[in-house]
Amino acid sequence: MKHLKKLTLLHSNDLHGDFLVEKINDKLIGGVSMLSGYVNKVRREEENVIYAVAGDMFQGSLIDSEYRGISTIEIMNLLAPDVVTIGNHEVDYGLAHLLFLEKCANFPIINANLYLKSNGKRLFNSHKILHIGGMKVLFIGILTEEVLQKTKLEKLIGTLVDVKAAADEVGRICDSYQTEDIDFTVLLTHIGIEADKELASMLDPRWGVDLIIGGHSHTLLEKPVEINGIPIVQAASGTDQVGRFDIMVDTDLNTIDSYTWQLIPVNPENCPEDEALKEVIEKYHTIMESKYNRILTRFAERYTHPSRHQETQVGKIFADAFKESLGLDIMLEASGSLRNSYLGPVMTLKDMQEMHPFDEEIYRYKVTGRQFRRMMEYMLRDEAFDGLSHTEFYQFSEGMRIIYSKKQKKILSFTLYDREVGDDEMLRVGMHQFHFKNLQTGLNISEAEITRNGMPKVIATQSHSVLEEYFTAHPQLSAPEETRLVFADEL
Repeated sequence: MKHLKKLTLLHSNDLHGDFLVEKINDKLIGGVSMLSGYVNKVRREEENVIYAVAGDMFQGSLIDSEYRGISTIEIMNLLAPDVVTIGNHEVDYGLAHLLFLEKCANFPIINANLYLKSNGKRLFNSHKILHIGGMKVLFIGILTEEVLQKTKLEKLIGTLVDVKAAADEVGRICDSYQTEDIDFTVLLTHIGIEADKELASMLDPRWGVDLIIGGHSHTLLEKPVEINGIPIVQAASGTDQVGRFDIMVDTDLNTIDSYTWQLIPVNPENCPEDEALKEVIEKYHTIMESKYNRILTRFAERYTHPSRHQETQVGKIFADAFKESLGLDIMLEASGSLRNSYLGPVMTLKDMQEMHPFDEEIYRYKVTGRQFRRMMEYMLRDEAFDGLSHTEFYQFSEGMRIIYSKKQKKILSFTLYDREVGDDEMLRVGMHQFHFKNLQTGLNISEAEITRNGMPKVIATQSHSVLEEYFTAHPQLSAPEETRLVFADEL
């Protein structure tokens, strides 16, 4: 006779400071107070409930950036997850600050692979065993170097290099707790859905991994993906929805007997508001409104940024702002640094910083026309458009035009102000610090190679001050109409 116990496992990922309720088509959607209301409701209705968050609590809202994550920890303490793993944006304020924020958290933060290079010591607990309903549930937190590029700014910190190393680490941890009679094992990852699939395929069934709950790629699923018998899920991003597993655990075999999974819309029909949490959020929101509600500029209409892998109206506006302000030949504005899907027609300081939350240094470096063509051909490789890979894509500034053939995988023309750029011509290119420090990953060129053209230089220490000054000086703006990236096969 089977011994079965029910486990209800709720999960979120990539919250990105998405604290406030939105009104879309006259309906209220999302917000952490309704999310908390749903979690509390399920905790009242079900016996064995765990709520887990798969990384990226931080970055994406003024409430988060103004208080450097301290406000987020206060809000998360009230949301009260049972276990959280680290995402790439958890290190945006620096690893020292993250270690401070961990001390402020009333919930466990786990990660198996951030360590000091000098002695191999982990910075966080690799795992957490939760005791619930007579079961022992093991959670392991996983990141890889491909995701955690920000740590390249931290010379003393190492990470797992790739998915194979992550799988080996999972095996070591699982083997170490075989004597604990673990009933259920969950990998809480922040490496993206494709890397999760690869990881699942490498796991030895004897390690007993039952589920992978992931993040980073913001994937919206209709049902779990099963690889090597292991269900893999994400809950898209933000607080518009929450994932829910209802699992029957076979405590004799320490495995899943059966399960159902669904994405629950966070709305008033499903989720009563947590009034205590609502008050805390409104307190922060009021402060932000009074400080950041100053109008910077007015656009001719509302402009959009619908995808990080295409040229957009908002992307061109921001690229132009940096190019003009900093006297560059080309500004490469990372699409992923622009966090909202639309802007305007009136833009306040709050709108600007929520669209572009990363207040980083800006570097200027020199490359030849030949090198720049090579960089762009790497950016425009097939993976950038397959909808699966997490590649870097950049918005182009005024005067630049590239004609690219997907069929030939080749740039057919690269001009600046209608003049073809020569192979040996030297270009002054601007880029934010994070992307400059990850040139090899993003554009397949090393910092050492470009340094041979001349020493790179920090030309702005705060990108927000550059943007604020530019938009204030341009009280009326229209998005450029010209197409800067042309696909020859579509002409």
